[in-house]
Amino acid sequence: MILVMVLTTLLAGCWDVKAPERMLYIHAMGLDYKDGKYEVYAQIIDFTTTAKNEQPVTDVPQAEVGHASGKTINEAVFNLYHSMDSAVLWGFFSYVVFSEEALKNGRANQVIDAFIRYRETRYQIWVYGTMDPVKDILLSTPNLNRSISLSKLGNPENSYEQESFIKPINFRTLIIGLNEPSYEIGIPFVRISEWKTEKETKNEVELSGVGILSPKSFKGFIPAEKANGLQWMTNDTKRGEVTSKVGSNEELHFTVVVDKVKVKVKPIVIKNKVKFDVHIKLDFNISEFKDNVSIEEIRKAVIKEVEKEVKDTYEEGLENEIDIYRLSEYLYRKNIKAWKKFQNNGKVELNEDSIKLKVEINKIKSQRKSFKETVDK
Repeated sequence: MILVMVLTTLLAGCWDVKAPERMLYIHAMGLDYKDGKYEVYAQIIDFTTTAKNEQPVTDVPQAEVGHASGKTINEAVFNLYHSMDSAVLWGFFSYVVFSEEALKNGRANQVIDAFIRYRETRYQIWVYGTMDPVKDILLSTPNLNRSISLSKLGNPENSYEQESFIKPINFRTLIIGLNEPSYEIGIPFVRISEWKTEKETKNEVELSGVGILSPKSFKGFIPAEKANGLQWMTNDTKRGEVTSKVGSNEELHFTVVVDKVKVKVKPIVIKNKVKFDVHIKLDFNISEFKDNVSIEEIRKAVIKEVEKEVKDTYEEGLENEIDIYRLSEYLYRKNIKAWKKFQNNGKVELNEDSIKLKVEINKIKSQRKSFKETVDK
């Protein structure tokens, strides 16, 4: 007994472990740049309700947003610590929102370095840009007062399954995109939208377009109405919609739901030029039928609209000297010798004739057995 008692004094204890209720948890960060300083906004959330159910108590604020500034990102974060009551844990850091100014002149690189080199943060942090005040983005809450950890920004893959408009980007994907030709990558941009309840108007967050970032600069912003082509140029698209005019009636529009996209891009080197054969295959569902429109008419209309959206987005990129579909990377992967010959700073020169586009409908489904209106007129 004496020996056991003596040995227990040598056992390690938990004296230096911090109790969870005595810590603060960073869920999101907003970053701006003004007057030569980084402006940092930190969203701190309360996990006491989210651990038990998905809908928190309504009279308790889900999050608070603190603010500090500094000449560097690390100085700004340490200045933020001045107003915090407890130690901060970064292990639940889910997303970061950049203002347009914070993305310019390579400032995003400093932010990425500061976060991924810290032992508590991960490469799975989602990245967004905005033209609205970043503080307002962080203060928005999910629909029906659901847990803020389930918000569109903190959990984007959930909504992407239903509508694959702009693909979510995390730090890992961002770093890979900036390190590989064409050394440009698009990040989702968000803005404030308003939803109403019976008592008040609430701020929600919606996608507003895509911003193009390079290692040294912010290349520009493509608004949502010009960014539709992005969803047809990736195999990651889960679900999207195409609305087009059918037949000769200018007022007759038709919407189909695309649930599978298969894209093949083949670089072709012809003497001193590079062109890209783009072949897109789609599967889509028809859920509405109008005025005895034939399946063949719908097929042609969808092909025409998808071609238009892909070209519109491509041309919008050309106007801003952006390789929006990362065509230079396809050449880099498949013909490194040709890429070395034609590239300039990682990019191949592109123009309106650089892509040859073919859209094909692989399968058409009606979600029911019949391809006609449910109610006969």
